[in-house]
Amino acid sequence: MRQIRQTVAQPVFAAFTAGGVAGAVSRTVVSPLERLKILFQVQSVGRTEYKMSVPKALGKMWREEGLRGFMAGNGTNCIRIVPYSAVQFGAYNFYKRFFEDSPGANLGPYQRLVCGGCAGITSVTFTYPLDIVRTRLSIQSASFESLKMTKEAIEARRRKLPGMWSLMGTMYRTEGGVKGLYRGILPTVAGVAPYVGLNFMVYESARAYFTPEGARDPSSAGKLAAGAVSGAIAQTCTYPFDVLRRRFQINTMSGMELHYNGIVDAIRKIIAQEGVRGMYKGIVPNLLKVAPSMASSWLSFEFTRDWILALKVRDEGDEGL
Repeated sequence: MRQIRQTVAQPVFAAFTAGGVAGAVSRTVVSPLERLKILFQVQSVGRTEYKMSVPKALGKMWREEGLRGFMAGNGTNCIRIVPYSAVQFGAYNFYKRFFEDSPGANLGPYQRLVCGGCAGITSVTFTYPLDIVRTRLSIQSASFESLKMTKEAIEARRRKLPGMWSLMGTMYRTEGGVKGLYRGILPTVAGVAPYVGLNFMVYESARAYFTPEGARDPSSAGKLAAGAVSGAIAQTCTYPFDVLRRRFQINTMSGMELHYNGIVDAIRKIIAQEGVRGMYKGIVPNLLKVAPSMASSWLSFEFTRDWILALKVRDEGDEGL
């Protein structure tokens, strides 16, 4: 039993496990805003179903779909985010080893940026099929006029909506196999690498800022604040790539009428038809969710990681008795 605890308490494994917990907690906390962001993002020119304020859009979602609408796609998102977040935090701690002068040494801002970027690419590559399925699940029950007509049709269609594995199998068979499950991976990687890099870089710097003089760690409130700041900065800087990712993920979805031939073509068409604001559709609910999402993510990550690492310290203390 002691050997198992020693293995689990290794820094990379502890970060991997804590990252999975952090991902599930953070996504569930902000599920309604996460789904609303996606619905805003996929509205191309001419669509007005969700052209309204965030409170009105949330009210519309509640009236039409209830609690299930608020949580639509969250199960898949958690199944995706647990390994995604676990791999991301674990990979970050793995890549840190190549830059540390000694085990546990602090890294400089640019070293954190590089390690975070590599960790983001690693995590998104492993879990991308679940991300594209989550996007499809998030919008398939929404009231887009081109997707549904009458209330009876809405209810009938909702009862027949495929689940996660069924949808993934259909996409694999009808959209080009593995290629279909990785549609939109390039803009995703282009956005995730700097996003994760900035997130780790800013969080570590903000964490030091919120640590009281003479203390080793900030308080829980300080960790929450550092997470909120890092998430807001990283999301704002890389948001257009997130819009591109969602558009490509539904590029072949029947009824959505999006036809992009590549990243450059998508950017050109979005700006020409929707203006520069089109690249920032959904940023309001995104910024509203980023503070509680990243704050809860970092706080739950540090709490879980420290608890796991304490197993090793406890064993070492028992040996000294």
